This record gives sequence, C-alpha cells and structure tokens, in this order.
Amino acid sequence: MTDDLSASLERVAERFDFGEYETQAYLTILEHGRLTAAEIADHTDIPQPRVYDTVRGLADAGLVELQETRPMRVLAIDPEEAFGDIQSSLDDLVDGLEQRYTAPARDTEAVSLIKSRSTILRYLEEVITGAEYELILSLSPELLERFEDELVEQHDDGVAIELLLSPMTDVPDADSFDYLDVATTVRARRGITTPIVAVADGNYSVYATQEAIRGDRDRYGVIFNRSELGFLVSGFLNTVLWTTADPIVEGTNDRPFPRRYATIRRCISDLQHADGDFYASIEGRDVISGDQQVIEGPIDEAAFGAGRETATLIVETDDGPIEVGGQVAALEDIEAHEIRIGKGSPPGV
Repeated sequence: MTDDLSASLERVAERFDFGEYETQAYLTILEHGRLTAAEIADHTDIPQPRVYDTVRGLADAGLVELQETRPMRVLAIDPEEAFGDIQSSLDDLVDGLEQRYTAPARDTEAVSLIKSRSTILRYLEEVITGAEYELILSLSPELLERFEDELVEQHDDGVAIELLLSPMTDVPDADSFDYLDVATTVRARRGITTPIVAVADGNYSVYATQEAIRGDRDRYGVIFNRSELGFLVSGFLNTVLWTTADPIVEGTNDRPFPRRYATIRRCISDLQHADGDFYASIEGRDVISGDQQVIEGPIDEAAFGAGRETATLIVETDDGPIEVGGQVAALEDIEAHEIRIGKGSPPGV
C-alpha cells in the first residue's frame, strides 16, 4: 500500500465512516478481487470476530458486494462505480484505487439476492449488453438515460428490444425522444412501484425494486441465471406489466429472417404481421415426458387464445402436426425454449 494512496483514502474516510479496519479490509479486497472472511483476517491485522462487521459496513457504503454463501465471500466493486457520486476533486483517488483493483471472477448462482444499488446497476448493464437476439426491459426514465448508449448499440446490432417505462408521468413524449433508436417497441405504465426488470434471450434476468435503484435501505434485487427460473421474470413482465401499459411507439420489425425468439408471444406477433410461408426449428421439451426435443417443419398456424392467455404454434413435422407453447406450457405438446423462424426451410439449430 503506497503512502499517498493510504493518505488519500484516509481523507475521505469521514465520508464513509471508515476506521482502521475498514481501510485495511477495503484495500485488501480491491487487491485480491474476492476473499472470504478468513482470508481477509489472514491478510490484515483485523481480528476474525471483527471481520464480518467490517465488511458489512463496506457493503452498506456500496464499496463491496457480499455473496451469502458458505463461507461468505466478499467481492470488490469497481471503484469508478463505488465512488462515482463523489465530487470531481476525488478523481485522483479513484485513479489510484483503479490501479489497485483486480476484477474478480463472478460465477453467478442460479438465484442471487443483492442489496447494493451499484451491484444491481452492474448486473442490469450485463444483461443489456449480453443479449444476443432478444431483450425485454422495464426501466425508469433515469435508467433509460443511463443505458441509452448500450441500448442504441444493441438495437443497431439487430437485438429485438421491448421497453417498458414507468412512472408514466416522468416519461418523455415521442416528440422529444427518439425511442426507435433504442427499442423496437416502447410502452409506458402508470404504476409508481413498477419494478425494474431486464431479461436477455429469455434466460439471464434481473428483478429489482425501484426503491433499491434509488439506494433505499432494506431493498433488494434478484438475479436469475438459468432459463428454468428466468422465465418467471419474463412471464411476469409480459403478462402483468406489459399488458397494463400504454403504447408510446410501435416500430416495424424489419430484421431479416431467420430470426430467433425466446418469447413465443413476440414470435407469433411478428408472424401475424409478416407475409409468406414460414418454417420453424424449435428447441424445447415434451410436456408429458420432459424429454428434450428439437422439432422442424413448416408453420401451419400461429395464434393467440382468448384474451391472449395462450399462445400456440402448430408445426407440421414428419410425425404429423405438433402444437408448441411457451415456457411452462401445459396444453400443447412441446414447451419451447428457443424458436428459430425462417423462410424456405427450417433454420439450423
């Protein structure tokens, strides 16, 4: 630890209510990226019984992330994010901490509960930039501004983006913001407690309360990193939030075929507005046996049930017509996990 870096950190200690133990722990975590409580004690002069209180204080200040595993692990948060709200006079300090920072390897669990605002924002960015073909979002106008560049880039790269904004009273009108630069379809919702949601390709997803984004205490966010769980977030957004929102802009989907879908409702909506004969290649599982299946063939029908409660594709295969539904389908033959639609022949899986 250099004397200059230690002195600079001590000067801002009052802002974070730092003591000697917090200073030692924080710089040690930055250097190693991820440590257990026992490892922190080994690398510092902090007594083992004091380590937990020390790192929880750092987490409350938004400087580290706690993984509630056994043993508990403490992950460094990039100092540029952690110190981003401090005045520009601290830029030299942040640069020094950046040189000390070692990015940890983050092996996300199937479900992770997080309470740090900066960590929630980091995961939101990962979901947005990680989408390959489909992105479904519920954001506040402030978060739209924060991630506008990332959304423009993803949209330009051909990712289909459905964007829900709330609260509606704060949403810019379509004359003052070019929504079609950031999304394919945009809606706004009145509810002031509409959650923050992001789902990439029907799989990797984040759910957080608006209070957590504002930095309020005792709030939370949840990360789902497997499709079997992530569809819960996607289904909630599509059936509860999206259907109770008002359209702002409805762009035309002019992406070329073949196209990939994680959401069967969006697939059927596209097919109902497109001309020509279409073919499907669908990965999913048998509703009765649970066996993984791949089916291919021309699409005979693409339709919604009454009230859009069901959405079904009928695909003609060598074994006859097969009904395909979305995730957790019960009435159809196949539960679809990924759908590819093409013209002329079934797209390769």
